[in-house]
Amino acid sequence: MVLNLSNQNSVFNQFIAEIRDVDIQQDAMRFRRNIERIGEVLGYELSKELEYVEEEIFTPLGIAKENLIKNQPVIASILRAGLPLHNGLLNLFDQAENAFVSAYRKEHKDGTFEVHVDYLAAPNIDDKVLIIADPMLATGRSMELVYKALLQKGKPKQIHVVSVIASKTAIEHIQTKLPKNTKIWVGAIDDELTAQSYIVPGLGDAGDLAYGQKS
Repeated sequence: MVLNLSNQNSVFNQFIAEIRDVDIQQDAMRFRRNIERIGEVLGYELSKELEYVEEEIFTPLGIAKENLIKNQPVIASILRAGLPLHNGLLNLFDQAENAFVSAYRKEHKDGTFEVHVDYLAAPNIDDKVLIIADPMLATGRSMELVYKALLQKGKPKQIHVVSVIASKTAIEHIQTKLPKNTKIWVGAIDDELTAQSYIVPGLGDAGDLAYGQKS
């Protein structure tokens, strides 16, 4: 299942428009907050797919019955660009466990690159709901490698991929390489990739826009 929130009109459109806007992007704090808000909206939509159990809540005047999430998820984010998106999801799932993975491009002189994963901090994810958050899905290779790295910590029973902007290529790659019951939640899907595998129109480098350029 792929849910693309840009397929329907809502205030969510404003958040996507602002993170793409080259002028608004100059305000790093606003950029981070918009990514966070996108995470909150995507997390809300994702929450509708989780399992719930009825519980009794004691109020000062009686007992209320509420359906609450049965099993809290593990939120796994790709450093460093994924941090604002992670915070948005954590605002919704505030009892979730957390995992962090470092994945980066190693560029070659001929313009090609390899994706490397060299850091993983995660709880046991065996038989748990796993949410993998990455703001930009260009080729989908980073998501594939991060998922494989997380399998060192167990086999999740349910997988959700959350992204701000993805390419069609990345969506197709994830559908091929991750388990067939994986659900993808995305703010927008763009058609084009450059020769260097950057999404067009995209928004640029999410990590640099959120935290400053790397040397």
